[in-house]
Formats: sequence, structure tokens, C-alpha cells
Amino acid sequence: MKQLLNLCYLSIALLVSSCCCNESGLSMATPESMGMNSDKLALVDDVISNAIAEGAVPGAVLSVVRGDKIVYLKAYGNKSVVPDTIPMTTETVFDLASVSKCVGTTLSFLQLVEKGKVRLTDNVSMYIPDFAPWVDPETGEKRDIRIIDLMTHTSGLAPYIATNDFIAKYGEACPDSLIKHIATEVKRNFKPTTDYMYSCLNFVTLQNVLQNVTGEKLCDYAQANVFDVLGLKHTCYNPTGETLALCAPTEVQEDGLPLVGKVHDPMARRINLGNSGNAGVFSNAEDLSVIAAAIMNGGAVHGHRILGDLTIEKMITVPESNAPHVGRALGWDNRSDAAGLKGDLFSSTRTICHTGYTGTAMVMDMDSKTAVILLTHRVHPQDKGGVGRLRALVSNIVAGSIENE
Repeated sequence: MKQLLNLCYLSIALLVSSCCCNESGLSMATPESMGMNSDKLALVDDVISNAIAEGAVPGAVLSVVRGDKIVYLKAYGNKSVVPDTIPMTTETVFDLASVSKCVGTTLSFLQLVEKGKVRLTDNVSMYIPDFAPWVDPETGEKRDIRIIDLMTHTSGLAPYIATNDFIAKYGEACPDSLIKHIATEVKRNFKPTTDYMYSCLNFVTLQNVLQNVTGEKLCDYAQANVFDVLGLKHTCYNPTGETLALCAPTEVQEDGLPLVGKVHDPMARRINLGNSGNAGVFSNAEDLSVIAAAIMNGGAVHGHRILGDLTIEKMITVPESNAPHVGRALGWDNRSDAAGLKGDLFSSTRTICHTGYTGTAMVMDMDSKTAVILLTHRVHPQDKGGVGRLRALVSNIVAGSIENE
């Protein structure tokens, strides 16, 4: 019976996709047609449903991509439980949180490298005046922070700021004050490349480099040069209109209502007004599937190119100049201690991934050209849910369903 239901689901999905899929969107395919076992793949249903039943998340959307096709797309649980209970749909748009660092900032920034506007080895101070170097407190030795140090979280910049303290001093909606604070006041914790410290401030800095080079806001640049080029329907910063109506809520605020369509991250929301290098992108599973397919297929899908083949290869590679234990590629995680979401079966060196604080995650195995996009909103209605183990279990099930290359 379960196999019959899975086949019925796939048949309906194929029919819907044939009617609704636009030129740049991905079409649906059966798992078997793409070298996967549908019965094994369907095991994700129980794992995700159990997480919902245990209260880890109110709902989820899963998309599995193989090559340039979606082989599994399904919604689970509820989109909202406060103030009303609303069922989840596959169109639901999520606050991507730190996945924004990858699909927004990283993809945009690497275009500047391709265009000869920036080099990965450039010092940040070339683009942001007075950007302070690391200084050895004992010897006075100085080491400039470079673009690549920001992208791999090896700069030594502190992870975050005390948002309330910053706002008390500088006020809200002051992005210029934020980057000045990062440039001149934020602690540099170690000599660049020698250690690893995940930092949202790295990507706010990259945002400002991009803006200084292009003369455009990051949100506008990414929209025109990444999201629109790929023909994405519901991927943007600061959603409005139909995309806003599709947004899943996040954490309930002091007024008793959850945030909807406003980035959850307080620095991105209150200081950068949604245009932020560390967070702020909203998207859904189908749009992220297009991005994943483009990345796994050398920077282009269905004739829509955002990056070149060599750039993609560089992006997924851990720099040899960094300390061996770091394991971070450009923008994405590869094999750091935080890369557990890719599970145990995908390639240990050629799988990139990233999570978002709100409960979002992307995993891409570049060898098998398989992507797992698991979108949840664990911070709804309160910031209490946990999805770390769930992500790894889903990745293992998807990897285990691959039967030929």
C-alpha cells in the first residue's frame, strides 16, 4: 500500500510539474528514472513526521534533487501554529537565516571575482578603509584580514555583536555604524588562517565590500544577478506581495504575534533592515532546488548561468592555506565539525552544506549530483526546536536510496 501511495504521489507531482513548471524551474522525475529507489527514499516520511510529533518543528518541506530533476518534493505538518493553525505546503517560503550567506552573499560575491573586480587574496582594507588587522598582543606582529579569510571563517572576527548594546549606543537602522564598528572595534581573536570561528560579521563585511565595489545594495545585486537570472519565483530579501503571503512565521514577539516576512536575525532585521550579508534571504524548496541544480551542474541549469565551472570548483574546495582542521570551503561548509547535516554516506570531501538558525538546510553531493533541501522553522512559535539529528538522518536516507550513477 505504501509503495502504491508513493507512486500515486509521484504521478500527481509529475502532472502538476508538467502544467506549472516554468522554463527555468526544475521538472519532476521518478526516483527510479534518476537511479534512486523510491521505497528507500520514502523512509524520510516517518523520520520527518516523528520529529514533528516530538515537537522539534511544527512542519517541514523536503526537496530531493538529482542532476537537474526534482525526485521528491513533499510538505509535512503545519506552516503556522500561532495565531492560527495552517497546513504546510510545498510553496511555503522560509526565512533562510544563515543559508543566506551561501545563496545570496557567496554566489553574488564570487561573480565579482569572475569579473575581475575583487581577488580572494585581497586585503579587506582595500575596500573598507581603516579595517583593522589582527595584532599579536605579545609581539605586535600584524596580519591583514583577506577576502578569503572572511569566506572561510578563518578571519578571527568575533561571531556576532551584542545587538541590544549596539543599538543602545548607535541606534537602530544604522548599517554604516555597524560596518565601522566591525572594521575598527570588533575583536580579532586569532591570526587569520590558523583557526576557525564561525562569524556572521565575516559576511556583513563581505556585503559591504560588494556594495562598495558595485555601488548597489547586496539585496539588489543578488536579485538581479542571481535570483532573476535563474528565474526564481519566490526568492528575495524583504519579501512583499505573493511571496510575503507564502512566508512561514518564525518566533512570536512581545506583541504575541510571530514575525512573518521579516528576517529573524536581530542584527539583520534591526540594524541592516533586511539587507544583510549574514541573513535575510527568503526562499522555498522549489527555488532552492534550482540553485542546487545550477551549483551541481557547474554553475548553470537549463541555459541559465550564474557562475563558471572553475568558480564552482573553487567554491567547494577547502583552501590548502588554512589550518587542516578548519574544513570550510568558500561560503559553504565542507568538512568542519559543523558539517554533520550531510550525514555519513555522501562524499566526505566533495559534499557542501549549510544550515540556517531558523531551521533551514541545504546539502549537495557534487559527485553523485544529489541535493537535499530540508526547510523547517524550528523557531516557531518559540525558539526551542532542534533539528540537528533530523538533518543527518534525512541525508543518510537520501544517500542510501541511490542505486546507480
